[in-house]
Amino acid sequence: MNHTDSNRWRTIDIVVASVIAVAFGVIFWAWGLVWSATEGAFAFFPPAQTLIYGVWLMPAVLGGLVIRKPGAALYCETVAAIISALLGSQWAGTVIPQGIVQGLGAELAFAAFRYRSFKLPTAVLAGALTGLSAALFDFFVWNATYDLTSYRLPYALLTIVSSTVIAGVGGWLLTRALAGTGVLDRFPAGRERAAV
Repeated sequence: MNHTDSNRWRTIDIVVASVIAVAFGVIFWAWGLVWSATEGAFAFFPPAQTLIYGVWLMPAVLGGLVIRKPGAALYCETVAAIISALLGSQWAGTVIPQGIVQGLGAELAFAAFRYRSFKLPTAVLAGALTGLSAALFDFFVWNATYDLTSYRLPYALLTIVSSTVIAGVGGWLLTRALAGTGVLDRFPAGRERAAV
């Protein structure tokens, strides 16, 4: 099988990517409630709230690590955003283009390695790039009226840190944990576990 054939999506790829996306769409909606409930806890320095932002970026990294095909990160993040919007996200339909932008960030990391590396450094890069894409979206869409040095820059930097740790490292750990259960045995991530 050549590399082009291995990049084709199988039915199981679509099903599992959709399950990841729908599950995280529900988590996104719930995380919006957590976000609102924790605003007061970060009143001392509001940009610090983005330390919990990385949860919204998990499906992009997880989808890329599990499916390992072009478009998986984008698909998972976008569908999760659509589900979140349909469930009544407090940010309404704006989360859909935001999900697309965030998915593209992670997709760039996997594409940089031609969809052939899925180790921790790749996951960390995917987390960082999806965080960067989220920070850029928020910089112009949500935070344009805030002060640059006291809010927008710290917000962007902390978003990248959060996504690197939660989505990048967390997505890699979650992939390994799922592989350990055997549920990913039909995927390279599961077969790597079996080979060890």
